[in-house]
Amino acid sequence: MKSSAFRQTITLVKKDILLELRQKYAFYGILLYIISTVFVINLMINKPEEKIWNALFWVVQLFVAVNAVAKSFLQENRGRLLYFYSLVHPRSFIVAKLIYNIILMSVMTLITIVCCMMFLGNPVTSFLYFMGVSLLGGISLSLLFTMLAAIAAQANQNAALMAIMGFPIMLPLLMLLSNIAKSSFITVFQPGLPKMFLMLGSMDILIIALSLVLFPFLWKD
Repeated sequence: MKSSAFRQTITLVKKDILLELRQKYAFYGILLYIISTVFVINLMINKPEEKIWNALFWVVQLFVAVNAVAKSFLQENRGRLLYFYSLVHPRSFIVAKLIYNIILMSVMTLITIVCCMMFLGNPVTSFLYFMGVSLLGGISLSLLFTMLAAIAAQANQNAALMAIMGFPIMLPLLMLLSNIAKSSFITVFQPGLPKMFLMLGSMDILIIALSLVLFPFLWKD
């Protein structure tokens, strides 16, 4: 049973990756969004200071996550979901979406880092630390919006519902990520850093657990 669920999950992940490679306009659309957004910021404020640079980076990450992750469920029509319902277990389906969106958001995060450093300067003193935090943040955002997109997909594909539900969770998550990333701009150790990493990991685990518990009930509807 476990091996069957694993095979279903891997097959669904491969399916999403192949669809993304074939429908390249979606990937290029998000890529164009990242470059144009960062370029406009550069035209408006040129090279921002460290705090503003950090804040702008996470704002860009937020909108990238909304555009990249939300479509994973919102592009699935009722007929296709019914077809998958007859073939795979709901937990295999949601786990595949989580894995695919983590991969997609990790790629987008690396592109965002490169664009920000090219157009907005590079105030980061610890690059590897910042890259690690950015990838963790991208994973957290992808998990959150995957769960929200799954819920919104059952409400007549209402993308506005996803934004409304995500707002109370999104704000503390962004503030937490911004505070964790501050250590990459300064050489002074933040005393509360381990606790913040623990909070971030706990939020990710909670989102995954909620997705695994709630999605089978949403799937039946």
